[in-house]
Amino acid sequence: MNSLLLGKGDTPVHLLTRFGNRHGLIAGATGTGKSVSLMVMAEQFSRLGVPVFLADVKGDLSGLAAAGQHSEKLQARLDTIGIPDWRPEPSPVVFWDLYGRLGHPLRTTVTEMGPTLLARVLELNDTQSGVLEIAFRLADDNGWLLLDLDDLRSLLGFIAEERKMVSERYGLVSTPSIGAIQRALLRLDGDGGKQFFGEPALELADLMRQDMSGRGVINVLAADKLILSPRLYSSFLLWLLSELFENLPEVGDLEQPKLVFFFDEAHLLFDDCPPALQQRVEQVVRLIRSKGVGVYFCSQNPDDVPNEVLGQLGNRIQHALRAFTPRDQKAVRTAAETFVPNPPLDVAAAITQLGVGEALVSTLQDKGIPMPVQRVLMAPPRCRMGGITEAERSTVRSRSPVGARYDQAVNRESAHEILARRAEAAAVPAAPAPNPAPGQAPPAQPAGESSGFGKKVNEWLFGTSRRQGAVEAMAKSTMRTMGNQLGKQLLRGILGGLSGGGRRR
Repeated sequence: MNSLLLGKGDTPVHLLTRFGNRHGLIAGATGTGKSVSLMVMAEQFSRLGVPVFLADVKGDLSGLAAAGQHSEKLQARLDTIGIPDWRPEPSPVVFWDLYGRLGHPLRTTVTEMGPTLLARVLELNDTQSGVLEIAFRLADDNGWLLLDLDDLRSLLGFIAEERKMVSERYGLVSTPSIGAIQRALLRLDGDGGKQFFGEPALELADLMRQDMSGRGVINVLAADKLILSPRLYSSFLLWLLSELFENLPEVGDLEQPKLVFFFDEAHLLFDDCPPALQQRVEQVVRLIRSKGVGVYFCSQNPDDVPNEVLGQLGNRIQHALRAFTPRDQKAVRTAAETFVPNPPLDVAAAITQLGVGEALVSTLQDKGIPMPVQRVLMAPPRCRMGGITEAERSTVRSRSPVGARYDQAVNRESAHEILARRAEAAAVPAAPAPNPAPGQAPPAQPAGESSGFGKKVNEWLFGTSRRQGAVEAMAKSTMRTMGNQLGKQLLRGILGGLSGGGRRR
């Protein structure tokens, strides 16, 4: 029976892998051992062949890539818990970084992020979000790829120039709203968004790898800089979670998960989260279990997670909380009430008395029934408890199986290039018509046909045969290079991504 040994209370406490996709929570005050508990779970999932994705906010989780060190203190803990076969060893790790500093660049396209999440990253109001929706719809209708921020800027500039025609077709577009979106894009660019949006975009299969020995690869996202942009951090992780939800097939309950996803600093996901978006988060968490993905939220207080989401988390690890303020005291009561009672244990009192490396633990056991909470001495990880050096990180990166694919950026033709080329063509003056012979009237213009730049704009926007031919040719070229089907109708799915499992590039 596959299981993870978490530690020992009255008896050894295990997390059964067949319930690893029932999600979980790791909570506790700073310095009480949350990161170590996360490392213990991650490396044990990896040894069982389960890939892991986690964000490294402080830099200490990079120690998963290095072997730990034996000591007398460690041996005493091993003897107490009863772990005779412990040995120091590293885990297979791939480092990622949205900014490309401490890991392979992790990119997505503007289209894949979608208007809903992008509006949240840009902190747009409802009116501005509506204009962004129109921009995405216009790009879809014309087959213009939105890959990076330059594409979106060019598209907004085009909409500003042809605002009247776009408003007639799609809905009112105001100049102040376009200006507000452009200013927000400038801020995002300053926060590093330029590196995040582009190609090659992340392939989900590269997060679900095993090494040559069959161990699951642990994907560590360097987030020490990313966390300084909380909305970008939370929106990126939410986008990644939604991509997994949309693209992975239904598999039901397996003997062990296909992927385990750790969401550190989970409160950032729900701070100022619009009700509609929070409802989508709840839906993803509830349903992604059937895709074989386990989601584990890490935060200081259990009440950082909404009750609707908290109710979906079957496996709980609660480290110490310090009841110094009224909010802390409320958090202690909330944490105590979420556990299955254990009559000999005063849970509320124990939460404030736990030492470093101790936790209150409750996991799902046979038939999915949560066990009564136990006070547990947590098992130590086999990896290093602390960060690695720059030289060690460079060595790990040099051995990565995905570096050749992602380290070099690609900039192929997309909306920015297409609109720039067409603007140049429209600016070229038309050749003068030949003068009619003496006594002849000038040639009549076909009924219903306009001339000049306005005609060209109507052709680009509203689907004449020439525009259709150009879009068809571009779509065929894109399908040949990327294997995607741009000719099919695109439907916006959950969280603003693409539904139906296809990922548009």
